[in-house]
Amino acid sequence: KMYLTGSVGALRKGEAYGAAYELPLEGYNETCAAIAFLMWNHRMFLLTGDSKYVDVLERAAYNGALSGVSLAGDRFFYTNPVAYDGAAKINHGFAGRAPWFGCACCPPNVVRTLAALTGYFYAVQGTSLFVNLYGQGEAETTLAGTQVRITQVTDYPWQGAVRLTVSPAKSAQFALRVRVPGFAQGRPVPSDLYTYDDQMPALWSARIGGEEINGPVERGYLVLNRRWQPGDVVELVFGLPVRTVRGHPEIAATSGRAAFERGPLVYCAEDADRTGLLDGLLVPPGLKLDVAARPLLGGVHVITIAGAIRSGAPVAEPLALIPYFAWNNRGNVPMAVWFRRF
Repeated sequence: KMYLTGSVGALRKGEAYGAAYELPLEGYNETCAAIAFLMWNHRMFLLTGDSKYVDVLERAAYNGALSGVSLAGDRFFYTNPVAYDGAAKINHGFAGRAPWFGCACCPPNVVRTLAALTGYFYAVQGTSLFVNLYGQGEAETTLAGTQVRITQVTDYPWQGAVRLTVSPAKSAQFALRVRVPGFAQGRPVPSDLYTYDDQMPALWSARIGGEEINGPVERGYLVLNRRWQPGDVVELVFGLPVRTVRGHPEIAATSGRAAFERGPLVYCAEDADRTGLLDGLLVPPGLKLDVAARPLLGGVHVITIAGAIRSGAPVAEPLALIPYFAWNNRGNVPMAVWFRRF
């Protein structure tokens, strides 16, 4: 009952869940529901220590929750569909983002969630320090009576390289448990609800002091149990190729369609110039997928698909995809996450 974006709650009537696999492209997907799902998965991680819950938390945070606020921070979505015609008043009486709502739960909820997100990055249990999320920053905690500072240098999620500097106040023995994201292990979600349409091997590596470390990996965490010295460095690299995603055969709305993602980010297409680009669009399998950083939308990585075919068009044309969280920041125009395949 989860969308690829980590959104939940498909039905507008009653703000409810539907039947199993009932995931219409125009689903309701309230921003508050994505945030609640994010929080629930965090609690399940705290209960079990299993990284699969953090995988879902990350997916919801970067996609289904983050799409709830505009890039300028002043307009909001109550609902977060994965397809839009550019005109329907889907957003509590508004077409597109709104400055406020009569029932204004979503705007303050998404803002306080963004402010609190750093609290989800790390966790401590006994003599283990869990690294759950990746982003530039620094944190301090106490582990087995020793103060430990950990610093991340990274441009994640745009780039997959992460440099972790571990600095205990003094030499100390403990386990650093570093999450290996599901997407780097060949699975977008911890079930068969969505799968990658390729057979790529695991796409990650780790080094300490230049020495490659391959394991052990327990419940999705690379376990680095050693005596840490101040200034020890862990270098992680997560491969970020563009992945083609298929929905479970029981999801009628995605049958015969494919979506695209890179790392934790789901991508979509917008018809920003209202050319009818998305009408009858076909994206054949096996097309070249390019990624480049562009200044639009505050600076994002854009996926370009060569050779998309529009019904009635004489020639194929390139299709540009933007991160889903950034949609509807260029006016009320058609948008799609899932594309028809041959």
